[in-house]
Amino acid sequence: MDKVFNFGCRLNGFESEQIAYLLEETGRDDLLVVNSCAVTNETERKVRQKVRQLARDNPDKTIAVVGCSAQLHPEQYAAMSGVSLVLGNDEKLSAGSYRPEGNAPPIRTASNGKKSLHIHELKAETQKSRGQVMIQTGCDHDCTFCAITTARGDSRSVPIHEVVDYVQKLCTQDISEVVLTGVDISAYGADLPEPVTLGNLVAEILHHVPELPRLRFSSIDCIELDEQLKELIVSEPRIMPHLHLSLQSGDDMILKRMKRRHNRDQAIALCRELRAKRPEMIFGADLIAGFPTETPEMFANTLDLIADCGLTFLHVFPFSARDGTPAARIPTQIPMQERKRRAKALRLKGEEARTKLYSSLKDTVQEIVLEYHNYGRTPHSIPVRLNTPLETDQGVVQVRITGWDADYLHGEALPVAGASA
Repeated sequence: MDKVFNFGCRLNGFESEQIAYLLEETGRDDLLVVNSCAVTNETERKVRQKVRQLARDNPDKTIAVVGCSAQLHPEQYAAMSGVSLVLGNDEKLSAGSYRPEGNAPPIRTASNGKKSLHIHELKAETQKSRGQVMIQTGCDHDCTFCAITTARGDSRSVPIHEVVDYVQKLCTQDISEVVLTGVDISAYGADLPEPVTLGNLVAEILHHVPELPRLRFSSIDCIELDEQLKELIVSEPRIMPHLHLSLQSGDDMILKRMKRRHNRDQAIALCRELRAKRPEMIFGADLIAGFPTETPEMFANTLDLIADCGLTFLHVFPFSARDGTPAARIPTQIPMQERKRRAKALRLKGEEARTKLYSSLKDTVQEIVLEYHNYGRTPHSIPVRLNTPLETDQGVVQVRITGWDADYLHGEALPVAGASA
């Protein structure tokens, strides 16, 4: 993917892999693609910075900017030096968008959120041990801080049989782990002609693809876990014991002003319920610091949520006022310096929880899925670096944990049973 530069979520990562295939298919050796993200103002600044850097360093190439930020600000990107093509989220996954056409407009973002979602036409080739599968895109909710609903459109789900077929194709290539990804995957299936749930989809994958060793989820909304999914999470060993929750705040008033659909007690109850039935469960979360009107006491509730939910892996963002969103128009905005201070406090709490977990794993044996010769992830999605690289860069290996640092566990791969010395 040396021609595709990805920003943002797991879904964008999946789509970037598909864009790389489309460039190869259409013979666009002259094109560099920036798959953009619009989750914060800072992310969009980095996207623009990358476009300028590519234009400066590759005068013989032309640039396409695609994805969420391109969908929101097409004219801005079309005006940048070196940019010849701007594509929205629907257009970026069409081979026709990348074929040179004399009369084609340079900006194509009209169909966002209108087309049905399918993956049966996309490639399922990978050289990795982990595969991502897009099951859904878009969102039907109106969180007051979020611009992604505008960038991605309404929630649209891939039919169950297409997802199952795609996972089966991945498993023929020795995939050891599949990640189900989307914008709001817990809303999966409500838009299909015969509505289903994420639990229905997971049950079908596990039933029809028994050779799949591991299944996990990208970020998930804590209020939308259906009962079938909860039961599968606590009872099915092939579902990994790690959930990353879209929580955003630990204060009920802030959650209400964010227009979230859960409250603090519901988030805590979900974590306790799942952990009571499957004690090895661990949780991560997205948290926003310094949302407008957030008092020190309200922020303290979010800080306390880390311990109350038993959160270990945090994605923390200082509040970013996105143009056109209701939250950006709230008069009582928290100064940016204070937002950053609160974000730092949340990250420090997260680091304490992570260090406690990492230290508890010293001298244990963990089963990791290799992604490179010296790198893999445990069932809890904890990154592990091997002290001694292996010849292979795929598969599942047993690793004895010897130590850790701020970012990784460290370990030695154990000999495979029956292997010659």
